[in-house]
Amino acid sequence: MTSTFSEFEAVIGLEVHVQLATESKIFCGCRSRLETGQTLADVRPNSRVCPVCSGQPGSLPVLNRKAVEFAIQAGLATECQIAERSVFARKNYFYPDLPKGYQISQFDEPLCLKGRIWIEGAHQTSRWVTIERIHMEEDAGKSVHSSDGTQINLNRAGTPLIEVVSAPEMHAPEEAGSYLRELYAIVTAIGVCDGNLQEGNFRCDANVSVRLRGSNQLGTRTEIKNVNSFRYVEKAIAYEIQRQVKLIREGGGVRQETRLYDPDRDATFVLRSKEDAPDYRYFPEPDLPVLQVSPQWREALRAKLPELPRQKRTRYQTHFGLSEYDTGVLTAEKELTEFFEAALLESTHLGLPLADAAKAVTNFLTQEIARRMKEQDGAPMSAHLKPAHLAELVKRTREGALSITGAKQVIGEIWLRGGEVEQVIQSKGLAQVSDIAALIPLVREVLNSCPVQVAEFKSGKEKVIGFLVGQIMKKSGGKANPGMIQQLIRNELGQQQEETKS
Repeated sequence: MTSTFSEFEAVIGLEVHVQLATESKIFCGCRSRLETGQTLADVRPNSRVCPVCSGQPGSLPVLNRKAVEFAIQAGLATECQIAERSVFARKNYFYPDLPKGYQISQFDEPLCLKGRIWIEGAHQTSRWVTIERIHMEEDAGKSVHSSDGTQINLNRAGTPLIEVVSAPEMHAPEEAGSYLRELYAIVTAIGVCDGNLQEGNFRCDANVSVRLRGSNQLGTRTEIKNVNSFRYVEKAIAYEIQRQVKLIREGGGVRQETRLYDPDRDATFVLRSKEDAPDYRYFPEPDLPVLQVSPQWREALRAKLPELPRQKRTRYQTHFGLSEYDTGVLTAEKELTEFFEAALLESTHLGLPLADAAKAVTNFLTQEIARRMKEQDGAPMSAHLKPAHLAELVKRTREGALSITGAKQVIGEIWLRGGEVEQVIQSKGLAQVSDIAALIPLVREVLNSCPVQVAEFKSGKEKVIGFLVGQIMKKSGGKANPGMIQQLIRNELGQQQEETKS
């Protein structure tokens, strides 16, 4: 998706809104967090509202301490400096779903400054990207549009957010995607965000401009607003780069504006002209005191941080010999990470060697299970499949009692309907055949029907044995033990060569 206009360079900065996983809103006691499996649509409109979050005259905000702690931990996890003094401000603008006519945010004195995030860049380059600031703010409500008009739902108004603002240091859509995935992995791993993309827990505004390669001057930027999919962010940025380059090449100019991305058309379109800081008429929030973070409080929160995704990747590669790709998949989703570690523990209880179990569990998670999660478009892992199931499957395949293909079928069955491994193996007839007496007739039948491949193998072409094993696996309905088949093929052909010589 990278632009093919080699004489131009894209400059990309991201502003990511991360919804904090507090039980209540940032300035009042109204509930903000959804129950597991619940969506915003499941909650009765305007049922989580009080005078404070609905902007009633005379109501006063009270800062949620847990939201502050989550924001500090997000800053620490991204190597930010935590300000001992930060100030809330009023950001003035009109939206129908912004009941006060302003948003309480932070402006010139934010909570966190100068952090960084490690990205796996385009063309195999990896590096740090600077975080300029992380500040706290409240979310707006939601406008619900229909043929009958527009209705306002204030359940989301006052939900605590942090806004993570990167420096304009990325130059390709893939780099932006890598940055977002790493930030998402961090905030979900440390538990400050639930990470539900469908509900807007993690959404991105992308600032994009282009300039002639080698220039130090920034071009006019556009902002792509509220994208909540990693893939769509990459596609939106790629489209915008090419749109801007085309404008410049045709002698036009890029206008500073806010745009929306339409995934159906794979295009951005204008929402409004872009505001700058003076348009918001920021001034200090008079109803909230200065936020002061002592070194003792900061270090106490640092001590509570769990192992971060980048640290986990290093540990998995060092201790288990896993690849960079595999560890990236395992740590991208908190759910996968926790499942991996629980399945590994279950495997050791079954007496399996740790390194072998780690690789086998990883193969199932990064292939069959990751595929099923992707097909569900971000939905959580099946509630039926447990770490103990995976450990049992590793044990069965290692013993030769079940083929990898059979194990994937067991996963599919348990994923959809539940059950136990042994029960599914028996009901589906998936037990792997390791009985030599039962396999030899199949081996001889396939060898007799494939004289060309047999001749190639005898002439030294080792790779052809894979074809022969595949044919026998088909004959057995996928139940034959492939390792045993290969050995039987070698034995049978070796015996034939000995008989020929004699």
